Amino acid sequence: MQGNLPPEAQEKLEELQDLQETAQQVATQKQQAESTLQESKTALDELDDVDADTTMYREVGELLVKTDLDEAREDLEEKVSNLEVRVETLEKQEERVQEQFEELQSELQQMLGGGPAGGPGAGA
Repeated sequence: MQGNLPPEAQEKLEELQDLQETAQQVATQKQQAESTLQESKTALDELDDVDADTTMYREVGELLVKTDLDEAREDLEEKVSNLEVRVETLEKQEERVQEQFEELQSELQQMLGGGPAGGPGAGA
């Protein structure tokens, strides 16, 4: 890294790097949740074409356990609902991390004299 940075600037730079890692982790988690959500919605849609008396199985760990259509639909609806909440939470977290990143980046630029000093509130 750059050894001639003031300690405060070095600290802000490290915080920026940590926030960047956090942002990447949140983005990955969100992408996985969105993918699982889409798969679950597709499976739920497919249940509309299944006869009520069809023998169905669901995965429980390494096992397949017999289930009925209503239970399968109920389980998938709950999973979809939980995943929608998870995606929404991750979106909010992603926004917060981005705001923190931009704020820190602005503070660092001001510290190094490389940017305009007119940004809203540095503080908290």
